[in-house]
Amino acid sequence: MRHLAVALALTIVPAIAPVSAKTLVFCSEGNPEALNPQIVTTTTGMNAGRPMFNNLVEFAKGSTRIEPGLAESWKVSPDGTEYVFTLRTGVRFHGNALFTPTRDMNADDVVFSLMRQWKEDHPFHKTSGATFDFFRDLGMPELLKSIEKVDDRTVRITLTQPEAPFLANLAMPFNVVLSAEYADRLLALGKPELLDTQPIGTGPFVFESFQKDVTVRYRAFDGYWGGRQPIDTLVFSITPNPAVRLTKLKAGECHVMAFPSPGDVGRIRQDPSLRLLEQEGLNVGYMAMNTARKPFDDVRVRRAMAMAIDKQAIIAAVYQGAGAAARNPVPPTLWSYNDDIKDYPFDRAAAQKLLVEAGYPSGFETDLWYMPVSRPYNPNAKRIAEMIQADLSRVGIRLTLVTREWAEYRNALQAGEHRMALYGWTGDNGDPDNFLYVLLGCTAARIGGNNVARWCDKDYDERVVRAKRTPDVPVREKLYREAQQIFHDQEPWVPIAHSVVFMATRAEVTGFVIDPLGRHPFDGVDLKER
Repeated sequence: MRHLAVALALTIVPAIAPVSAKTLVFCSEGNPEALNPQIVTTTTGMNAGRPMFNNLVEFAKGSTRIEPGLAESWKVSPDGTEYVFTLRTGVRFHGNALFTPTRDMNADDVVFSLMRQWKEDHPFHKTSGATFDFFRDLGMPELLKSIEKVDDRTVRITLTQPEAPFLANLAMPFNVVLSAEYADRLLALGKPELLDTQPIGTGPFVFESFQKDVTVRYRAFDGYWGGRQPIDTLVFSITPNPAVRLTKLKAGECHVMAFPSPGDVGRIRQDPSLRLLEQEGLNVGYMAMNTARKPFDDVRVRRAMAMAIDKQAIIAAVYQGAGAAARNPVPPTLWSYNDDIKDYPFDRAAAQKLLVEAGYPSGFETDLWYMPVSRPYNPNAKRIAEMIQADLSRVGIRLTLVTREWAEYRNALQAGEHRMALYGWTGDNGDPDNFLYVLLGCTAARIGGNNVARWCDKDYDERVVRAKRTPDVPVREKLYREAQQIFHDQEPWVPIAHSVVFMATRAEVTGFVIDPLGRHPFDGVDLKER
């Protein structure tokens, strides 16, 4: 994903603000790499796009249950390869200074939004340097056979083969519905890139402006099909430091904050002006080893890394009671988790023996990249990197620590610049496929893919691909458990932790819920009088 260096402010025709206009400020953890969810891969970017868009089907707020979105109903063929969606009527698109919609959302918009990602000859496929990494990592280009407009209210999607998580994947942020009419207008103006930087959607909030490192601003959409929002203005205040986020929250400068540090949880819980939200996370934090680069192409080296790192010390020092040691690439709360797998022991002598066998009796020099922002699965990546650096030095491995700005960090990892890197994942759809295929499958091991370990194991891949092709849950579960054993034996990551996810709000905030999929939904959120 190329970094989109955007610092733009779209001129909006001003609306008349109500006398008691309400502004809700969310202290977010970083800059979105873009504003259109089609072209982002971080939850930061997805959450920045979420207020503006809808999908055909969506996850019910605070859950992984699929419910109608822009499609009011759908039918699936008995063989699982044909999906026919009936669209809602009366769904309006936003407008801006360049565009006033002349019609409601219809099948043309759905077809445009999917075809834009799928077909390389589509006029918007290469706009903004987009690479549609989520679309590709999920195997959508090979899965889709046809996308057809049956009539204005009906869309038929035909697959090349059955795909068990297909509906859940349609509910993910990259499958938002854009305005085909807006796209036509931008082509006529010779400004197709504005589709991604000055977005138009059908969601509860209209985009107003984005100033990098400062804010993203939205206003309530009066014509929203789901009803006008209780708040008038929504502001994402970009605040990477969790201590600063908490200071702003306590001072009333923001109303909701992302990911407080575990060490601050007790103080938040005891503060009557604040409210702490917590949930066992559908996530995993890990250290990926780039198996396409020496010495990490040798499984003995990778296993040595696992044995040389004191995982329990990291959990105690960084997660402070809000994390559990990870041994698999999926969290224990997700179905198909293989509880029979035993973690590699913390054993420096065994690690050194493996390094000698691999031809590195004196160790080696390498790099370890760490994230510049706090994440739900890793609240302090720099501290973890320093602890790993100290651990590995004791077996002769000399680390140089590297970091970059969040969007650039992601781009560099997907480009394979690293040798080792701290990273993680929050599940997008409640299906094991979203971890095991998206993060470790061969399709995602390409440059630009989410498999930043660049690991492609044919036996592993055969199982996760077969699992996604069958609707039989017991069969899928067996295949996923076998895949986790192969992962453990080959150890392309050192799984570090599954964390409890924390969010904090002011006491006057109502309607905000913590979400298992890492989303921050602000529809229905209000500020009550104190």
